Amino acid sequence: MTRLVLEASALLLRLEIAMKAAGLTLLCGIVRNQPCVTSGRDSLATLCHAIDFACAFYPKRVLCLQRSAATVLLLRRHGVPAELVIGAQVFPFRSHAWAEVDRSPVGDRPYVSTLYRELERC
Repeated sequence: MTRLVLEASALLLRLEIAMKAAGLTLLCGIVRNQPCVTSGRDSLATLCHAIDFACAFYPKRVLCLQRSAATVLLLRRHGVPAELVIGAQVFPFRSHAWAEVDRSPVGDRPYVSTLYRELERC
């Protein structure tokens, strides 16, 4: 588990730097270019717990876009075909990002996709 938390922490840092350097365009490019490996030995629950721990110990507040992108990258690196979804609602205006596996949210509320209109899927 320690190895996974360190890997998740490194992903959070990498994505923070990417978001500051070039914003959403670079972040989505990083996610799109991460292939899903053919097999993995860690369970979905274990990988999600690793992200939870990494976020809890990250020295800065982790926002949903950074967390969701890191979740997708970690899952794909371990054989889980995940997608990053970015959505918004009009009134009151809010945006949110979450990870999905087989069109089901992972690490977020199970009904999150009903609250936001999908804008982007990576």
